[in-house]
Amino acid sequence: MYTQHFGLSDKPFNLIPDPDYLYFSSKHKIGLSLLEYGLMETAAGLTVITGEVGAGKTTLIRKLMRRIDYTALTVGIINNTSTFHEGLISWVVSAFNIPHEEKDNIALYREFQKFLIAEYAAGRRCVLIVDEAQNLSGKALEELRMLTNINADRDQLLQIVLVGQPELLDVLSKPEYAQIAQRVSVEYHLEPLDFEEVYGYIQHRLEVAGGADDIFTKQAVKAIYYFSGGVPRLVNTLCDYCLVHAYALGSVEVDFTLAMEVRKGRKVGGVNRQVKNVESVEQVRQDLIAETGIDLKALT
Repeated sequence: MYTQHFGLSDKPFNLIPDPDYLYFSSKHKIGLSLLEYGLMETAAGLTVITGEVGAGKTTLIRKLMRRIDYTALTVGIINNTSTFHEGLISWVVSAFNIPHEEKDNIALYREFQKFLIAEYAAGRRCVLIVDEAQNLSGKALEELRMLTNINADRDQLLQIVLVGQPELLDVLSKPEYAQIAQRVSVEYHLEPLDFEEVYGYIQHRLEVAGGADDIFTKQAVKAIYYFSGGVPRLVNTLCDYCLVHAYALGSVEVDFTLAMEVRKGRKVGGVNRQVKNVESVEQVRQDLIAETGIDLKALT
């Protein structure tokens, strides 16, 4: 709709996680490096990556999948833990394309153990990535712990990556899950972006989409940052609406006034929720009071 108007070859603020658009903030660089470290360390057990909804966890995983050496690693992914209606092991073997129909959990465990040993003998280690891991039940977590017991000498035959919302940390902190928590060798929490990172993030996505990086004024970005709290998915939502509004008005620039008009039209979608990086957001609020005389806090 607006791509031709702004000289874009693609929509830069699509909500679908796309590794081509991954902006390597310092936070995302560390997150990806730790994910890669967790995969390459043969003695590593569990890797845990957490972050708020929309922080970019799934995009990181998709970027990781592109960088994996599949001659050395065999990867299985479980994307939707909320659909579990049976033991976890059936989902695990399915993730690795192992036939599991009409087999009980004991038989599946043995089949999976044989699979891991065969892959290890062929020079490949297996990695299980579990997205939305905060939904895992206590029983499922215990099953994962049992799977980490399968090893050969000093090497883990199966490495597990748990990706989830902050509630996952709350679960793993409970005394009853101490045994699996002790298996966590790599842990990282993906924080929201600060203002300078949001500014760079918006410029980066515009450039990847083939456009100019100065479509959004700095004051407009400050407003977007304030109302999104630096969460990438919310930044995308607001920026996309800004481009639509600018196109409708025949403008080639998104300024502060336009960004504020867009914000007033957003009643749902998470905008204006309580933000985590309070100090950074407050500093931007004070900057905008000095620059525009408008107190954004009064509008939330």
